[in-house]
Amino acid sequence: MRTLSSNFVRLLFVLPFLGIFGCVSSPLGTDWPQYRSNPFVISLDIPAPKDDKGGVIVADLNGNGLMDYVVTVPGHIAAYANQGQRLWVKKVDIRLSMDSEKWGLPGQHAPGVQAADVDRDGQIEILFLTEDGAIHVLDGATAAEEWSRSVPVPQGAEKWEHLVVANFSGTGDTDILLQATNKDGYRMGRYLSAHNIADLRRGDVAPLWKMDDFLACAHTAARVADLDGDGKDEVIGGTIVNSAGKVLYRFPLTGHIDAIAVGDVRPDIPGLEVVALEEGNRRRKERDRVFLAGLNGLIWQVNYQNREPQDGAIGDFDPSRPGLEIFCRSRGTGLAAKPIPLEKFPAAGYQKPFVLDAYGRIISDYNTREIIPAGWTPMGLQVCQTILYEGTAKALVVATEREQNGNVAVFNPITGRFLLHLEQEKADRLYVVDVSGDWREEIVILNGDELHIYHSENPNPNPGRKRLWDAQNYRRSKMTWNRSSN
Repeated sequence: MRTLSSNFVRLLFVLPFLGIFGCVSSPLGTDWPQYRSNPFVISLDIPAPKDDKGGVIVADLNGNGLMDYVVTVPGHIAAYANQGQRLWVKKVDIRLSMDSEKWGLPGQHAPGVQAADVDRDGQIEILFLTEDGAIHVLDGATAAEEWSRSVPVPQGAEKWEHLVVANFSGTGDTDILLQATNKDGYRMGRYLSAHNIADLRRGDVAPLWKMDDFLACAHTAARVADLDGDGKDEVIGGTIVNSAGKVLYRFPLTGHIDAIAVGDVRPDIPGLEVVALEEGNRRRKERDRVFLAGLNGLIWQVNYQNREPQDGAIGDFDPSRPGLEIFCRSRGTGLAAKPIPLEKFPAAGYQKPFVLDAYGRIISDYNTREIIPAGWTPMGLQVCQTILYEGTAKALVVATEREQNGNVAVFNPITGRFLLHLEQEKADRLYVVDVSGDWREEIVILNGDELHIYHSENPNPNPGRKRLWDAQNYRRSKMTWNRSSN
């Protein structure tokens, strides 16, 4: 294992699932300017995070074809150009939250903001909710407010807490999905309301469709993705809902979903699939399952040794196998909610990751006690994200230290072997995205009041590929995300 010093270690990474708005399609071989330093550091004029509220997204805000950064913390939205220049900082009570089951959506590390050309004028808009639940739309280049609107809140909800730009009509990013949790008890995002954005701007708040029994994930908000390639988005959670608001499938849970992902797990089946990780009822035999489902329903479900899968990532971790593999971080027993010194850490507390193939068969199983390097918390891994880095055919996973703003590492999810340990990082947020150079992805870390962006210095072995942004699911997956589960 190597650590990062002045030169970035050479690694191999690959695409997890295809998924942001606000980007320009790039022809084959087109490169963006590569950063001259590694990491490239952007100093931010906003407070450093003090908790889990807020996150990072990227979009081409100023129309120059490069991806710019949008960072949110309580009371602030900040935009910085691809090369680090401040574009604007807006002080506003943007809706952000911590544990969504306690405080409502959008959840831990969720950016609470969307960037898209919602009025089809060729310019990017910024969309977000304020703490009163109102929708606000800004000019992406200047942060000038274009319009705002309040939408009636369902009985049983406190306010609208989360929004997602979507394409329900087949006309592009011209629609929006609002989501809210129940205000009493264990909060989950059961309330949905779909709207045409142009209608909202004119003052027409009547929904395209709505529902009050959406089976949501426990720790994260609804996602949208075009599963069948018809040019319209489905809504993804514990329920799969089509663009017209019709329920297509509902996962047969005994507890709740901790994390979800969308990708072409089974290339032999038309369309994209949804991976859902369950935390089940301990009194039930059927619990703690990994589900794979599509538009036609359940494809398979697996309970591996009653281990709660909890958090995960999907990607081509073993190119010799068909389809994508599913990494489940899992966890040990007896874990506390805060870090425990190594000398007092219980043996049963170490995480026990496992990996399934595209057909639900176990292909890997290990204990983090055997693989974490010196200096890494025994609490294990968190914020696991697949990354495409070098452009070869093998995917790896990036993660942070669990339950602390700590180091970042890249590891082989099949073996658990750490390949890169960024010991100097104290990551408040971790985001994987294509922002510089060619079509490969970079590691973006929010460390206090700085962004640190790491890129590969190796030649790209497949320089002729289009940018990842050309894939609709890549755009969607990189816009709406959060920590999912701890």
